[in-house]
Amino acid sequence: MPRSRPLPPSLERVFPRTSGIGPDGELTIGECSIPELVQRFGTPLYAFDERGLRETMREYREGLSARWPNSRVCFASKSLPCLAAYALAQEEGLSVDVAGEGELRLALAAGVDPERLVLHGNAKSRQEIDLALRVGVGLIVVDNLHDIALLSELATGTQDVLIRVIPEIDAQTNPAIATGGRTSKFGLPIDQAMALIDQLQDHPAIRVRGVHLHIGSQILETEPFAAAVRVLGELGEFETYNIGGGLGVNYSEDDAAPTIDAYLDAVTEAARQAIPAAAELIIEPGRSLVARSGVTVYRVRNVKQSNDLFVAVDGGMSDQLNIALTDDRFTAVMAERVELRPDTTAQLVGRQCESGDLLVDRARLHAPRAGDIVALGATGAYGFTFVNNYNGALHPPVIFCADGESREAVRRQTYEEFIAPHDRTGLPAHPHTFH
Repeated sequence: MPRSRPLPPSLERVFPRTSGIGPDGELTIGECSIPELVQRFGTPLYAFDERGLRETMREYREGLSARWPNSRVCFASKSLPCLAAYALAQEEGLSVDVAGEGELRLALAAGVDPERLVLHGNAKSRQEIDLALRVGVGLIVVDNLHDIALLSELATGTQDVLIRVIPEIDAQTNPAIATGGRTSKFGLPIDQAMALIDQLQDHPAIRVRGVHLHIGSQILETEPFAAAVRVLGELGEFETYNIGGGLGVNYSEDDAAPTIDAYLDAVTEAARQAIPAAAELIIEPGRSLVARSGVTVYRVRNVKQSNDLFVAVDGGMSDQLNIALTDDRFTAVMAERVELRPDTTAQLVGRQCESGDLLVDRARLHAPRAGDIVALGATGAYGFTFVNNYNGALHPPVIFCADGESREAVRRQTYEEFIAPHDRTGLPAHPHTFH
């Protein structure tokens, strides 16, 4: 029997599906107490709702299949590139989209069937394409003529590809994550793409299965996705149409992201009017698949009243670089007393040496003080992706939670691992030794 009580509605739509309020008023995820996780694993840490992540994967897969039987959901793994996430995607029947050799190797190490992999990238190396061909990646998305040259040289059999086009759709999102406009670095203009498709009709090693596009990320309306489907439909008849991902999520109670059902309704209704009924339809959700399932947890280092009130925690740009990159507006709670009404407005800031290290602008918190535990909701996407060692910060662990049990999916980096890659040849004759 669950021990936790439901979160208030304003938090419930942002925090993980299985999150709640524990017997001591603390935040729980998958019936795991956040303060207990902190005691065991330290801070900062990434905590994930495993059951909620599986449910979201199934909602996407079953929802798309019910509306368009010949379809595939590809997990855009750049949003959460850890072995546990790849393994869950494989177990839940999703394909996986990878960009670059590192993500490809992670997917293979997690046991993902190579035939269910889709390889992306606007600057693929010879080594990446060679590896993809050798392991049998199902689809390679062609971004440019250099991809064609490498495939022509390296392929020993027939490789299925999708041609990526620039749809010239300017979705309303942050410019850093808008990918469908006329000046996008990804893909080819439609006239060039169509000319390339014609040229490849009789290619001995490259088989054009279809076309691909992506219009951006954190998009909070469905019409741009329907427009993207219509663009692909105008290119002609193919076996496969891949419309990418990009559905936005709720980071705060002020957001109004479309539901997964509303998104699937929009793209499949457009598909029924635009593409052949027998064609395969592929989508590539990332942020909307993993964001809500994750929270990032910190310990408050100090509370400072200067010309403003600052609550400084032991993480920041080292574990949430995406905030500075795309200006996401997250929701913070005091994890040990989540049900108490906020009574303080403060700048929730990180420990890194940048003014842009602002986790939440005007955060609403309850009586913050040094030593408290703070949790940021809906941080499951791109936090771990962009993790870095700024100011010598160590990479946090990734903890998966389900049914009261927690497991360390990625362990915390150690200082020995942090120092190891550095060139030691320039050290003084008698470097300091720490005991």
